[in-house]
Amino acid sequence: MIIFIHLYNDRSGSPKVLSNVINLISQSKKNDIRLYVGSQGAGFLSDVNVNTKTYRYKRYSNRIQTLFSYLFSQIYLFFQLLFAKDIPQNAIIYVNTLLPFGAALYGKLTSKKVIYHIHEISVTPNLLKWFLTTIAKYTAKHLIYVSKSHQEKLPISKVEHSIVHNVLDDKFISQSNLHKYKHYYDGQFNVLMLSSIRDYKGVPELVTLAKKLRENSNITFHLVANDDSSVIENYMKTIDIPNNLIIHPRSNNTVEFYSKASLVMNLSRPDICVETFGLTILEAMTFSVPVIAPPVGGPKELCIDGKQGYLIDSRETDILASRILDLATNEQLCLEMSYAANSRAEMFSISNYKKDILNIISSLSK
Repeated sequence: MIIFIHLYNDRSGSPKVLSNVINLISQSKKNDIRLYVGSQGAGFLSDVNVNTKTYRYKRYSNRIQTLFSYLFSQIYLFFQLLFAKDIPQNAIIYVNTLLPFGAALYGKLTSKKVIYHIHEISVTPNLLKWFLTTIAKYTAKHLIYVSKSHQEKLPISKVEHSIVHNVLDDKFISQSNLHKYKHYYDGQFNVLMLSSIRDYKGVPELVTLAKKLRENSNITFHLVANDDSSVIENYMKTIDIPNNLIIHPRSNNTVEFYSKASLVMNLSRPDICVETFGLTILEAMTFSVPVIAPPVGGPKELCIDGKQGYLIDSRETDILASRILDLATNEQLCLEMSYAANSRAEMFSISNYKKDILNIISSLSK
């Protein structure tokens, strides 16, 4: 049996990656699978067809309340697993992200093998980061990192580890194969960003860029927020949103946005939020869309500066604006980057990904 554990289910990268892992392992039909996920949130893990149980967790607008809710959730999870009578001794505990430490402690206490699939680097406060990495160090039998940069920036010593780059599911790839990139859509050069509504994700920088280019009537910015309308409204109520920036609430169908994008950006602040991989960058390149990404972390392993797009610090808004203008006025450059982006995306093979994940699980099942 494999017990998968995740904290918050939404439409972000870490639950999407876990849903891919669960679906791939389900296809092998060699393992009994169970998923434990926090009770708040609906996202990619809502769609997996496995035995799913929830444990109590709730986010609050107040960070202190959320911290206490989180700590309580892990105590609850620990005892929920401990009192489950149908988990065999040889079960593998597959912890997705550093956060569900209650499951790792349960695994250690009951002498079960623990896999951590780590997705984050930036954990705050530092005391929490130390606490979570220390638990991983003393409970995990194997760590899975999503990029070489990720492993270098968050080393956890004395634990066997692998680097397994993220991939996309077959359905997404099939949809991308039907798409033909265009420079303009209905007379507009569409600049797309998909992220949570957070400062560290580069939302203020996106607003600044839109304002800098508001006189260019052929350039439209789109932000697909991984948040509900109420969260977006609360965040944006003190911000002057230019009319060339359209904000969309959380979507279950990001394909419709990628299929009309001329350019996709990731503006995460490299000083406070290093992307471990950059899943939206890979999704964009799979749709043959040129990209702009941070010059640090996982995106550097996805995109070559000047080839599939550009690697630019999001705080360099003048340079970003200049690059966007260059791309908006140079169809040939965009088409060349489009071709290079698609070719690069094809290197992230789902067959190799499946083999790597199954090999890790198989090695711990012995």
